[in-house]
Amino acid sequence: MSLKADLDIAYSEYQKAAPAAALNTFATGLKDLHDTFDPTKAIQPGQKLPSFTLQDATGKPVSSTSLLSTGPLLISFYRGEWCPFCNLELRALQKRLPEFKSKGVALVAISPQLPDSSLSVAEKNQLEFAVLSDVGNKFARELGIVWEQPAAFRPILQGFGIDWEKSYGDQSFEVPIPATILVDGEGVVRNVFTETDYVKRLEPETALEWVSQL
Repeated sequence: MSLKADLDIAYSEYQKAAPAAALNTFATGLKDLHDTFDPTKAIQPGQKLPSFTLQDATGKPVSSTSLLSTGPLLISFYRGEWCPFCNLELRALQKRLPEFKSKGVALVAISPQLPDSSLSVAEKNQLEFAVLSDVGNKFARELGIVWEQPAAFRPILQGFGIDWEKSYGDQSFEVPIPATILVDGEGVVRNVFTETDYVKRLEPETALEWVSQL
């Protein structure tokens, strides 16, 4: 199945399980995000990717310079291990990892979660590519893709068992807007996908088409 099909199934199950009040609160918050987010203010194709050094799931620093030293880089920004749609996207990328590798492209997933939580994501989804921690969303902020979630979301997520302080190391309640970015070997951004609706993600097949155009 396509990633979209998996996402649609997960969203249908989520709608059946979640309380109506929670669904309405999320819908209102996402509408506000959709109305206010300007994708033209996010990083654009043709721009140079800002350099970064982030910790991987084991706490080891990983730099953009080292990642780009072997060729192009595909970056996927996700919200956290608690997000089922993020996990489906990461698993879909993992399934196509051999194809990306055969084209000389490295994959990396980035979230603001602490390394311990990133390790859980990597283990749970059996990921064989780097999962990095952008604590405080410093790198995502440089790219213009940070969203401060509405305060009304906080008690709902707490009710789902999400300990924000433990997972993120702060109470900022900010997450990156789901985004996928392809960077060529020279560090220039070639393609960007951003989507305010967290259920919609870039198909790995589309990312592979991007790579073929490098």
